[in-house]
Amino acid sequence: MTMERSEFVGLADQCLDRVAEWLEDFDADEVDFETTDGVVTIEFPDRTRYILNRQAAANQMWFAAGARAWHYNWNGSAWCDDRDGHALLGRIQEVLSEKMGRSLEGLSA
Repeated sequence: MTMERSEFVGLADQCLDRVAEWLEDFDADEVDFETTDGVVTIEFPDRTRYILNRQAAANQMWFAAGARAWHYNWNGSAWCDDRDGHALLGRIQEVLSEKMGRSLEGLSA
């Protein structure tokens, strides 16, 4: 889907803000995060880092978790994987659940 840069940045920033707000509810000893322009870095006590960032050149959101990485396109209502179509927010919740060893809720619809 083709979109103007300002529309992409607005949608990407909404996504980044939503993830950051969700992460605020966790104890910093369990998972911590940092935001910079266009990036949310998620860090665990074992120093593992997951990265969510906007890729303006490709109009995509990218999520990297360890050796795994996914690229997401805006489909008009959600950020969806460019290979199998899964939703970004659901994947973040799933991957953090795996890492933390418990079921997490509240991020995906």
